[in-house]
Amino acid sequence: MVDQTLLYLSKEDVEKVGITMEEIIEILEKVYVLKSEDKVEMPPKPGIHPSGDAFIHAMPAYIPDLKAAGIKWVSGYPQNTEKGLPYISGLIILNDPETGFPVAVMDAVWITAKRTGAATAIAAKHLARADSRTIGIIGCGVQGRSNLEALMVVQKKIKSVITYDINKEKAEMYIKEMHPVFPKLEFINVKTPKEVVAESDIVVTAAPILKHPNPVIEADWFKEGTFASPVDFDSYWKPSAMALVDKFCTDDRNQIAYYKKLGYFKKIPEIYADLGELVSGKKPGRENKKERTMAVNLGLALNDVSTGIVIYNRAKEKGIGLELPLKLF
Repeated sequence: MVDQTLLYLSKEDVEKVGITMEEIIEILEKVYVLKSEDKVEMPPKPGIHPSGDAFIHAMPAYIPDLKAAGIKWVSGYPQNTEKGLPYISGLIILNDPETGFPVAVMDAVWITAKRTGAATAIAAKHLARADSRTIGIIGCGVQGRSNLEALMVVQKKIKSVITYDINKEKAEMYIKEMHPVFPKLEFINVKTPKEVVAESDIVVTAAPILKHPNPVIEADWFKEGTFASPVDFDSYWKPSAMALVDKFCTDDRNQIAYYKKLGYFKKIPEIYADLGELVSGKKPGRENKKERTMAVNLGLALNDVSTGIVIYNRAKEKGIGLELPLKLF
């Protein structure tokens, strides 16, 4: 019999570790380069769909350079909001790459929010205009917050944030919470998605992901020079608007192909590049101020496992978390 321990990190423990958004962006950039060099292993995420637009996905990844192997088991239930529950929940399990034994289980909600925002920021570094002044947020939930936080790391000339949510109180709460975080920004709550898209240099749509969406963003709202990050897939963007994109990017081509087989992304432009190609310089990003650009990032297990291993190592150093006995025979 071998005595081993498993480190459990709650959401509060994960936050207590103190990893910053700047660090997460740097971690993901390194991983995207490794991905572009075929130095990682990450199959398209399989999933089950217990009801309606609800999903539970298994997201495994192996990153030899970081000595990181693991999986995220994550769910998204749009109807949870009616029950006072979060849309996203999940766990990340890390394994020792040398033995395969599990070494950690940690809450995935905080990591999912932060790494999703970080992916948007990395895309914006290469696809948004450096002189962008206005960020538009449609969907004032968790992702609306984390995407703004991440974008403010890489976009240095932002002056204002335009917000919209179908729930007016949610949009008002967003501004109440985010303005103290970014006191130099002007926050403007508007009544329609059109006002957000038409007046923004960077647009983030962060509604629930729907297999059969009813998109509302029209082509004539999408002005030249805009960068868009549909965190909610194509739930908000009409095909006619997406067709205007000069450079349509994603975080992983295989995942897009997998989702198309499941019935998502029925009408999207041809993929110009993935984030690995942009970060590594294999393909240029924005090349002029008039280009309309878009990055639909599906969320990679690589992002979760790479962020998770840094959090795990730092938690061990700081003595954060609960060590659970694990009897191995």
